[in-house]
Amino acid sequence: MFEYEGMQTAAALLSPGPEGATGPDAPARPDAPARPGGRSGAARPTRRVDHLGDARAALERITALRSRVSEMEAPRVDVQGLPTADALQSLLPGGAIRVGGSYAVQESVLLAMTMLQAASAEGAWCAVVGVPSFGVEAAAAMGIDLERLVLVPDPGDQWLTVTAALADVAQIVLARPLGRVVPGDVSRLSARLRQRGGALVALGAWPGADVTLRVSDSVWTGIGDGHGYLAERRATVTASGRAGAGRPVSADLLLPAADGAVRPAAPLVARAGGTDTGAPGSVGSAVADGAGVSRVLRPVAVAS
Repeated sequence: MFEYEGMQTAAALLSPGPEGATGPDAPARPDAPARPGGRSGAARPTRRVDHLGDARAALERITALRSRVSEMEAPRVDVQGLPTADALQSLLPGGAIRVGGSYAVQESVLLAMTMLQAASAEGAWCAVVGVPSFGVEAAAAMGIDLERLVLVPDPGDQWLTVTAALADVAQIVLARPLGRVVPGDVSRLSARLRQRGGALVALGAWPGADVTLRVSDSVWTGIGDGHGYLAERRATVTASGRAGAGRPVSADLLLPAADGAVRPAAPLVARAGGTDTGAPGSVGSAVADGAGVSRVLRPVAVAS
């Protein structure tokens, strides 16, 4: 170092060619001035620094590193879907809730609650955002673990931010969209759900939902002619795929049954002399009065 006047960077020492060579064996430049003391030798070579090339190389290394980290964080291809209730298995592709998937449930809180039941019973964390009518007692009766349930009844205009934050800790997030949802928000939330191994259940419309569930028809039992109370609802639930892909699939469910559970409904049995449209005294079924006139009994209002 002292003899040849200074040190070179590692990049300069590794650079090929005469211009990057240093040391006592380096060739001398013809026009190099003589050193003091009568010694002659090569002057310290100069190297043009390619800042743009170095920046590109660094960017390529960072991009490759990020790609490796993403591959390590991405869910494995053999990850099974999240479990769901037996009553809904025939309505969902694969009979389970897909990791990273989004599902839209139209207007029925009880049906949306059923989407959480099986996963919660197996120890998964669930979150409910923007659904103040979500009944805690009804959830407990269905088997949802309240110790692993996070409720945010009124997130205000920050509902999407709250939903995305809860996707980091809950495997299933039930949220009611409270504002306009743009495609960019949907993509970012879907990516987070895939990375965390969770799924979204939207109470209402959701852009690009994998499956949309809606109650297409229902009848209640328990109401008589001026007496009785609502005891059980037989509902037809229809599932349609993304953007109408595939044929809709329907199933008859007890939503709820007399004991409060949700289960598949038994097939209707045809009556002698005609077809049965429902159990005797049910809402939507024909009931004959003393004069032999058929009437249809329906409740004034029923909360789903």
